[in-house]
Amino acid sequence: MQAFRDSISAYKNPRVFAMLFLGFSAGMPLLLIFSTLSIWLSEAGVQRSAVTYFSWAALGYSFKFVWAPLVDKLPLPLLEHWLGKRRSWLLLSQLMVMSSILFMAMSDPSSNAGLGYMAVAAVLLGFSSATQDIVIDAYRIEAVESTLQALMSASYIARYRAGLIFAGAGALYLASWLGTTRQAYVYSSWQLTYVAMAGAMLVGVATTLLICEPDRRRDSSFLNSTTDYLRFLFLFTCVVTALILAYILLADGIEAMKSKLASLGMDLSLAAFLTEAMRLLSAVSVAGVVSWLLVMAKVADRRALQETYVDPIAEFFGRYGKMALLILLLIGFYRVSDIVLGVISNVFYADMGFSKGQIATVTKVFGIWMTILGGFVGGFLTIQYGVLRVLTLGAVMTVITNLLFIPLADNPGNVALLSVVIGADNITAGLAVAAFIAYLSSLVNISFTATQYAMFSSMMTLFPKLLGGYSGSIVDSLGYESFFFISSMMGLPVLVLIWAVDRYVKEVRA
Repeated sequence: MQAFRDSISAYKNPRVFAMLFLGFSAGMPLLLIFSTLSIWLSEAGVQRSAVTYFSWAALGYSFKFVWAPLVDKLPLPLLEHWLGKRRSWLLLSQLMVMSSILFMAMSDPSSNAGLGYMAVAAVLLGFSSATQDIVIDAYRIEAVESTLQALMSASYIARYRAGLIFAGAGALYLASWLGTTRQAYVYSSWQLTYVAMAGAMLVGVATTLLICEPDRRRDSSFLNSTTDYLRFLFLFTCVVTALILAYILLADGIEAMKSKLASLGMDLSLAAFLTEAMRLLSAVSVAGVVSWLLVMAKVADRRALQETYVDPIAEFFGRYGKMALLILLLIGFYRVSDIVLGVISNVFYADMGFSKGQIATVTKVFGIWMTILGGFVGGFLTIQYGVLRVLTLGAVMTVITNLLFIPLADNPGNVALLSVVIGADNITAGLAVAAFIAYLSSLVNISFTATQYAMFSSMMTLFPKLLGGYSGSIVDSLGYESFFFISSMMGLPVLVLIWAVDRYVKEVRA
């Protein structure tokens, strides 16, 4: 009884309480570029394949490990004196999120120019929101002692889900109330909705201004002077610029290669995926070469590169040896079925004749609560039976629940069936994600918490989101039933990876 009272009392800690509001501001932006946006684009008459391409705007979440060390180590010269390192970065990222949402509100996707502006705004929102996540994770780790970390995470996740409901169901309810429909698109309704979403970010801004800076500091060993600061910033700017330029300049060659593969009989969607993956890997390679050349020329500090990017990765591979590759493959593939299906889910619901109100009520409100329930169940089962067993259960259930969407595709407008499918799918997602986050947390070395966790969480969504961008093209080519079957079968290799990791762990222990 006393332990229970102590737990309740711990929630009164100001920093634990603050995570409720920071979690809300972190959860809001995701659906504004992922799910809610897809409904807006669909109503505006944007082609289905183009709608799913917009999921790539959320790739900022998948690449946040690239600039996580920058956020972790570089101070903001003016703001840091006033707010401290963590709060200054947090305020900047929140203001960037608000500005990006307002930019989206001012872009009408029904025109070609407006669609282009919307794409730019969505990318900016993905980047700024991912930056906010990086800072919140760092603040959560540094703000309290280890005994309160579980409560910090619980508070954050609970309000993160609340943010999802607000930006998902709340935005759809508001847009519908303002008069826009699939049959009669009204841009001003969506504009006002996104302006309201931007205003809601003031919750996070106010929290940032009221909370205290973490007591524990992790200062860099190489940023000891203005020169060191500028050299590191120059290195990062050059590497990012090289990555972007290489990606842009490779466009013509990639298009030619895609056309060539298609002419040889390869499915156009598969050809597009393979060539775009090659384009991305090539751009990353160019960025790596640029960083190496700058270090060799002594323009950049070798210590900075080593401490920032090399040491966290080297430590992980040194700790796990050969098993590290299996673990990384498991991280990269575990949620592929769930995310690929999720990219086109809202478009699917609209195509099945469900209204925005029905979509909001069933998939957002009811669905989110089912996800929370699944999370609690997953956490309990993980404690009782171990994380790998629950990961296996989650993977099997994901394969099964994805197949449930096939009968839903054959019964358009059936709200009862939609509720059953959404309930099963979201409970499964909550269970699987709870176990998966526990697994990721167990992999992190406390000396590299922010960077390693950013790396793992980025890998968790990178491949699924890249593949998910082509979900619209797959549906256009094969239909919804075939798409759901394919997305379900994508989960089978995950079972093999879990078995391999489990076997390796048992061999090491033996």
